[in-house]
Amino acid sequence: MPVSLILLAAGQGTRMNSDLPKVLHPLAGVPLLVHAMRAGAVLGPERVVVVTGHGAEAVAKAARAEDPEVAVVHQAEQLGTAHAVAQARRALDGVVGDAVVLYGDTPFVRPETIEAMLEARAQHAVVVLGFEAADPGRYGRLVMAGDSLERIVEFKDATDAERAIRLCNSGVVCAQASTLFELIDSVGNQNAAGEYYLTDIVAIARQKGLSVGVVRCDEAETLGINTRAELAGAEAAFQARMRAEALDLGVTLIAPETIHFAQDTVIGRDAVVGPNVVFGPGVTVESGAEIRAFCHLEGCHVSRGAKVGPFARLRPGAELAEDVHVGNFVEIKAAILDEGAKVNHLSYIGDAHVGEKTNIGAGTITCNYDGVFKHRTEIGARAFIGSDTMLVAPVRVGNDAMTGSGSVITEDVPDGAMALGRAQQTTKPGLGLRMMQRLRALKAKKSEG
Repeated sequence: MPVSLILLAAGQGTRMNSDLPKVLHPLAGVPLLVHAMRAGAVLGPERVVVVTGHGAEAVAKAARAEDPEVAVVHQAEQLGTAHAVAQARRALDGVVGDAVVLYGDTPFVRPETIEAMLEARAQHAVVVLGFEAADPGRYGRLVMAGDSLERIVEFKDATDAERAIRLCNSGVVCAQASTLFELIDSVGNQNAAGEYYLTDIVAIARQKGLSVGVVRCDEAETLGINTRAELAGAEAAFQARMRAEALDLGVTLIAPETIHFAQDTVIGRDAVVGPNVVFGPGVTVESGAEIRAFCHLEGCHVSRGAKVGPFARLRPGAELAEDVHVGNFVEIKAAILDEGAKVNHLSYIGDAHVGEKTNIGAGTITCNYDGVFKHRTEIGARAFIGSDTMLVAPVRVGNDAMTGSGSVITEDVPDGAMALGRAQQTTKPGLGLRMMQRLRALKAKKSEG
């Protein structure tokens, strides 16, 4: 049966003390909202609706960057969670199947948990996600009658017996889309806050003779982010989980506690990652590759047998083929390095293609930017680029060609040729010694007085 997602992302998040909408604060390199969207995307939803409020334009832009087909609706007044879900009605007009309500500030709900809720719909008209809390605190409590949920009671309204219940409400709900909106139509705002609460649909469903069930998940999945401290705690929890998964998958982490992953980092078995490595979004490291200490990688692909670092930076568009070596203090951006190419130290290779088994000497720079446009450098196979070569793009160095150390290359170099682009050296015998003697004498004179 088709499924649609409704993601609530309207809250301001005042406790974050930030001008940035709460759901756009980054966790593992991507906004909180994107975590929730990706969890739901695994289900292949027919339609995704994001409900915006505070910072609507920025939230909509982030949502569309993740999914260009997303429907964005606006909750102009913040009148509660049921009111927020109601804003999605028009965007889901004519859609059949179930709708799942997720929250843009709750990033850890797993796809498997959402699937379990959808499966539970075979027995219940409405399914609520609950969790056993170690410290229930002020969470809403789920009052059960056997396998059915009788009602959700807020902490402030609960009796002592109800407060002793450890099964708590996450807020995540699943129901047939038409049923969900029919129940919301009956939700009132006769409460202290004057808001329309989504939790009220449970009691309304029971009054209509509909069955309401509960799917349980680990408490960690329901972690909501409301403060900077909670965001930091969520980051720590995410990193701990990713490190454990990497180790279980056969990745060697030399100092796991110092390695930071992005939400979508992929590392193959038998890869080795040294201490203090940071993975930004969009990184794939194949099996058998080695990422040495103090490297930063983002938007790049590292193939089997490649070695990176230490102290290297791979920026978006860096593609390293098998057995490529990228050494210390090297930066690669929007460049393809073919099999066996080496850039071992102190170089910048940007907007370039480096052929197989080519050696790039220390201090080489592809001068790719003229202040307005970017230009490409093409370096053929088995070429040798001498140390401190400036390659002024657009320029091509052919197969088996060479450049002399210290050269500025502004014209194409044919296959097999050697290019030298230095100023002519002039040597003045004895001048160096005489100048130093003169300077030392002036320094001594100043010191005397």
